[in-house]
Amino acid sequence: MPNAYFMGIDTGTNSSKGVIIDENGTVLAVHTTQHEMMNPRPGFYEHDAERDWWGDFCVISRALLEKTGIDPKDIRAVGISALGADCLPMDERCRPLRNAILYGIDARATDEIEELTRLYGDEQINRWYGRPLCSSDVMPKILWIKNKEPEVYAKTHKFLTGSSYITAKLTGNYVIDRFLGLASFNPLYDPKTWRPVPELCAPVCRPDQLAEIREAADVAGTVTAAAAAETGLAEGTPVITGTDDSGAEAISCGVVEPGKMMLQLGSSVYMILGTETLIDDERLWREAFIVPGLCDISAGTNTAGSLTKWYRDNLFPEALAMERGGGPDAYQTMLAGVAEIPPGSGGLVTLPYFAGERTPINDPLARGAVFGLTLSHTRAHLYRSALESVGFSIRQQVRIMETHPEARVERIIAVGGGVKNALWMQIIADILGKPVSTPEETVGACFGDALMAALGVGWPGFESYAALTEFIRAGKTYVPDPAAHETYCAYQTVYDELYGVTKELMHRLSVPKAKR
Repeated sequence: MPNAYFMGIDTGTNSSKGVIIDENGTVLAVHTTQHEMMNPRPGFYEHDAERDWWGDFCVISRALLEKTGIDPKDIRAVGISALGADCLPMDERCRPLRNAILYGIDARATDEIEELTRLYGDEQINRWYGRPLCSSDVMPKILWIKNKEPEVYAKTHKFLTGSSYITAKLTGNYVIDRFLGLASFNPLYDPKTWRPVPELCAPVCRPDQLAEIREAADVAGTVTAAAAAETGLAEGTPVITGTDDSGAEAISCGVVEPGKMMLQLGSSVYMILGTETLIDDERLWREAFIVPGLCDISAGTNTAGSLTKWYRDNLFPEALAMERGGGPDAYQTMLAGVAEIPPGSGGLVTLPYFAGERTPINDPLARGAVFGLTLSHTRAHLYRSALESVGFSIRQQVRIMETHPEARVERIIAVGGGVKNALWMQIIADILGKPVSTPEETVGACFGDALMAALGVGWPGFESYAALTEFIRAGKTYVPDPAAHETYCAYQTVYDELYGVTKELMHRLSVPKAKR
């Protein structure tokens, strides 16, 4: 039996998941916990970091050790990822001063986005970001706390995101990985020195309120005695810096070179395409990726699993009741009759903007819509149209990527909870008109965390990101149906135009807009 093991734990929007692998990359145990996303006001989305992030980590760590019976001293390193990028103010004792403000789905900082855009100007913003400021950026969220909650701001020792908070709880060190720090906190850090820029920080925060930038797989520190008591890990266990969930999931499916694309189907959709250079397109995002020397162009759709969850809770209550009573999974029950409905859902097109939208419209005030309803439509039609809407959003953004010659899409690998829905996967492949593959190991970002933990301590066989692909095995491939793709192309044009002709009406209905 090998005596070297690596733990990876990922915290997501609605759940957290952890894994232990051995030195052969074999998954030995998986454990998942659930938590709830709070929505205290329209456009506001939060987590209780102490309960949902650290609490989940402690439960999962202990459960994995119990399931495997592994001696904690044989855990050679721990990897971490978390939803990102969020904004969490901490005091000097590493205690949250408020709930964490979540990533791009949280739209509270619209005034601050406008304030910062006026301050720096559109041209300078575009030089920094390659696009306008948006709800996915952390700088406006920090400024929102400074403007709206000055008492919290005055007590803030550090502004952290999910992964940096958990790393701090484990090691006592405040670090953030280069991928998140230089992209999501842009332009607060100098991209060459990785240090805060005092004059750029000045309108938003103090330089000392920011974490230190490291590479994602760098060892950030070791588990403290206090953290060992809570997690069951051995004191002194190396902990890597960690990264965001999407980046870790991209590593878990082999996005380590140009042309590989991850399609993450979780509560939201996140797409990362490896590229050789930075590609500016104001509709999308670009970053220097986790893998040194690799860039990416990325995109995010705010609702995917959260959209299907909304349908489950509001349109299929009996499916959920059956599941809670020991019956089949509610999402499987919801698919009854959906496969028999032809592509296009009988003339329905849904805009999945139930939580605003990130790319390509970058509009936190956007609203969901179901267009084309008739008396002949059923809830099965509505549900299929919701599934199709996510596919339309994905294709819309892939087509934007492909307008740039440097962004070649050679292989699409889908990961996340959505891959369990084979019909949804086929719908997405049909809409894209491209094959979509899944890895054999589908535990997700936590698998990438464990691989990077082994890389971080230089374990034999894990010496480079390229070497990690040896532990990633291919699973199923969904091949598009040409006839279905042709049908979907016609519906795609309606989807692409629908937002533009309803945008003004959406904004009239927006509560945050009305209050400004």
